[in-house]
Amino acid sequence: MPFWWPLIVLAFAYAICRFLLMLIPPNVPSIDVDASDVLAHGKETEENSFIYIPPRGRSQQSDKKVQCYEPATMKYLGYFPALSPDEVMERVTLSRKAQKTWAQSSFKVRRQFLRILLKYIIEHQELICEVSSRDTGKTMVDASLGEIMTTCEKITWLLSEGERWLKPESRSSGRAMLHKVSRVEFHPLGVIGAIVPWNYPFHNIFNPMLAAVFSGNGIVIKVSEHASWSGCFYFRIIQAALAAVGAPENLVDVITGFAETGEALVSSVDKMIFVGSTAVGKMIMRNAAETLTPVTLELGGKDAFIICEDADVSHVAQVAVRGTLQSSGQNCAGAERFYVHKDIYAAFVSQVTKIVKSVSAGPPLTGRYDMGAICLQEHSENLQNLVNDALDKGAEIAVRGSFGHLGEDAVDQYFPPTVLINVNHTMKIMKEEAFGPIMPIMQFSTDEEVIKLANDSRYALGCAVFSGSKRRAKQIASQIQCGVAAINDFASNYMCQSLPFGGVKDSGFGRFAGIEGLRACCLVKSVVEDRFWPLIKTKIPKPIQYPVAENAFEFQEALVETLYGLNIWDRLRSLIDVLKFLTDQSSHVTRTRKSH
Repeated sequence: MPFWWPLIVLAFAYAICRFLLMLIPPNVPSIDVDASDVLAHGKETEENSFIYIPPRGRSQQSDKKVQCYEPATMKYLGYFPALSPDEVMERVTLSRKAQKTWAQSSFKVRRQFLRILLKYIIEHQELICEVSSRDTGKTMVDASLGEIMTTCEKITWLLSEGERWLKPESRSSGRAMLHKVSRVEFHPLGVIGAIVPWNYPFHNIFNPMLAAVFSGNGIVIKVSEHASWSGCFYFRIIQAALAAVGAPENLVDVITGFAETGEALVSSVDKMIFVGSTAVGKMIMRNAAETLTPVTLELGGKDAFIICEDADVSHVAQVAVRGTLQSSGQNCAGAERFYVHKDIYAAFVSQVTKIVKSVSAGPPLTGRYDMGAICLQEHSENLQNLVNDALDKGAEIAVRGSFGHLGEDAVDQYFPPTVLINVNHTMKIMKEEAFGPIMPIMQFSTDEEVIKLANDSRYALGCAVFSGSKRRAKQIASQIQCGVAAINDFASNYMCQSLPFGGVKDSGFGRFAGIEGLRACCLVKSVVEDRFWPLIKTKIPKPIQYPVAENAFEFQEALVETLYGLNIWDRLRSLIDVLKFLTDQSSHVTRTRKSH
């Protein structure tokens, strides 16, 4: 019988065993999270049932309270305290104490924590999405896509590969250290700080928390003042899951407040992750510089969406509209500049117009709408100013969407989906981050031209390139300055959680997600030790021991050429010289190698 038959049988048996093990459901306990105060409308107390009218032109910060309301209806949700710097320091101190215990936990325990979270998320998708919808105005479908799927994907990736990328990693030792063993170790940093925005309140909390906790850290997260109500509920889920695995209290904390609260967090943690605007990102950097705290910044985006003449117009039009209107334009990937080849420009605009006309917008929990409200107060006025600037400079509105039934108190929280044509780079809409449901569409003639246009931006987060030729699309994408590129798709990178996410230029630096983001939560330590200890130990060669010999430099010259010479014969001749230096220290040794 051939020798390889037993190997085939063993491999087949192993595969069968793995398959049978997959059929056995893991023992994952359920957790109970109190949601009685966040469930559907009509269950609020009388105190929290009125319409909230935010003070225009004045910040909430002077109130020392974070007031929360539904953008889609302006219904009041309650308030949370704006923590003082001393209170922030106290929260970080408690997390630091808990982290010292959690750092010793096993990956088995950490994986169980992830499984408990995953089970709860899958079983409570509607609740999580409804809370997100009420606090930000997005639709249930958009919440499912941006909150649930991305978070489940991250958890699944960590369960599958997380431990692998945090284990010590062997590295080559090089020629001079051939007798050594080299490796890289990944240790927890301590307490991670995160300041996250409002656009995806569930995922924006879970994304840094999952990486930090799985890598053995504690984390304190400041949620946006525009999404504190949902953030504080989501925190309950994390607390319950941590308690279920016996994790120490205060390992994870969610804090609320304004700029003062965030500044205090930056100055008290071991690593800072910030997702938000470029202007605030620069302030974070200045504050972090005082304590030399490392930072990861994921800032603004103005992604180029490029459509070549050989692309499938009807398919790309659907993708383009989805990329623009998702969560009322609250897409973190930022498809905000559309470049369409002149040969298909009219056809593309026609397709987009047809789709946008069919889009229905309104309060997301009161009907079946495609688009919800805008989260930020007065942002619709900013969006209209961008449109007006474009119109003044020659652009035209190809189509504008309509709304369903809106309450009188929430009219300002909506902006109609708007398609602009005949735009150019003199217009603010092609330069400034809009964060709204506006599609500015510009023509191009050649690949060289569209690459130049795409790079003509201070933002450089991502891009999407569509072409019937994959090779052509890849060539275009490779020449665009950005951190994320999708070929014949949009924003698909973020669903591949093994990939890092982040940008360059005014879109920030550093990466979260993927291997790079996971290891960014670690102290990366280089370790070298003797390979054959104690048989072979590192000793300083006699010619360079103190006091150094007269021929010490000649010894070093020979050693360098022995190790790194390009010619094998010269290296061998130098090796002979090295051996002579080591065996004969009483007289000068004449080099046998050729002089250079």
